[in-house]
Amino acid sequence: MPVTQGDTRRSILDAAQRIMSRKGFAAVGINEVLSEAGVPKGSFYHYFGSKDAFGEAMMQAYFADYLADMDRILGERGGTSAQRLMNYWQSWRETQSLDECQGKCLAVKLGAEVSDLSESMRLALKEGTTAIVDRLERAVAAGVAEGSLAVDEDARTTAQALYDMWLGASVMAKIHRDTGPLTTATTVTRRLLHL
Repeated sequence: MPVTQGDTRRSILDAAQRIMSRKGFAAVGINEVLSEAGVPKGSFYHYFGSKDAFGEAMMQAYFADYLADMDRILGERGGTSAQRLMNYWQSWRETQSLDECQGKCLAVKLGAEVSDLSESMRLALKEGTTAIVDRLERAVAAGVAEGSLAVDEDARTTAQALYDMWLGASVMAKIHRDTGPLTTATTVTRRLLHL
């Protein structure tokens, strides 16, 4: 079956995510990404107008996949909203514990770096992280409504606080190369949700 233009573009984005989750954005050259993707060097600008446009597309693709996975976890049948939320945090913990706590989350890896380098990438990060908090807010509100969890603040404030805490815990886990911050985040999450 022949490779389509969309497949090639996606191959480039997937290769970039794998490499940049380890090295960061600025440290990776376009040629390295194209080599990893098995795409000829001269074809990059056929798919992306600039490195910034490429970075924005990479972040959008990353968040589309991330949000689909998050929807799957939070939408699982059976169990309570509180259990599904804790399953989501457990999944986060598992992905951030990989490779000596270097994790796979591009928001953790690239957030601070690209927010200062590229306005379009910063906005893609903002849009993606806002969508995550939106889903957490809905899950918290559903848990409160069904009585499987309780919160002291409104659902939005709680969702934002949880996301901020887990993002920070992931950065600290990378710094210390230890899952201790993720364990602390799990404990505090249970307290905030009164579980």
